[in-house]
Amino acid sequence: MFDLDGTLVDTAPDMVAVLQSLQADRGLDPVDYSVGRSHVSNGAAGLLHLGFPDSDDELREELRLEFLQRYAVGICEHSAIFAGLERLLDHLDDGGVRWGVVTNKPHDLTEPLLAALQLTERVACCVSGDTLSLRKPDPAPLLHACKLAGVNAGESMYIGDASRDIQAGRAAGMATIAAAYGYITADDSADVWGADSIAADTEELAKIVLKAVNLGP
Repeated sequence: MFDLDGTLVDTAPDMVAVLQSLQADRGLDPVDYSVGRSHVSNGAAGLLHLGFPDSDDELREELRLEFLQRYAVGICEHSAIFAGLERLLDHLDDGGVRWGVVTNKPHDLTEPLLAALQLTERVACCVSGDTLSLRKPDPAPLLHACKLAGVNAGESMYIGDASRDIQAGRAAGMATIAAAYGYITADDSADVWGADSIAADTEELAKIVLKAVNLGP
């Protein structure tokens, strides 16, 4: 099971672009891309807090709705599966290994993104942030995903680029892999999340995963 943003798909180009456009429209200097990228795993709320730290509740809600509207229109203009992971998915498919996506991203954004990347028919399951009443770091979405895919959580793994991903995976009884190449802020580190393995890049992730499912050396 993969987290989506920052783990399986590089969505930062499109998400940060929306934030920068909102800032520009309001006469603010856009955040540096690298800084915005590190906050993408926290979704629209995290990006808006970064870009508009002094906004009140009313403005924050206005910005949130506008962010989601703009993002939905251009959800996959520059987003792409991380380099090297398409080949990993091919190996998993060829080997009959079921894989899926568990994300806190809302369903109405997750499904169009997967469709644009031609992943809809390939996933064994897809659990979004609003599929259940509980979201990560609660293990419920991961357990639900395993049920949908027809796999045992204790024989599965979860890969994510945030501490909540590893917390959820561990609580679900799954093996966990921290995607250290993902969207991680400067004050955080994959080393402290307690993951079973840490992948510095997608090449290392592919090696870990393929070995775990007996498809690699």
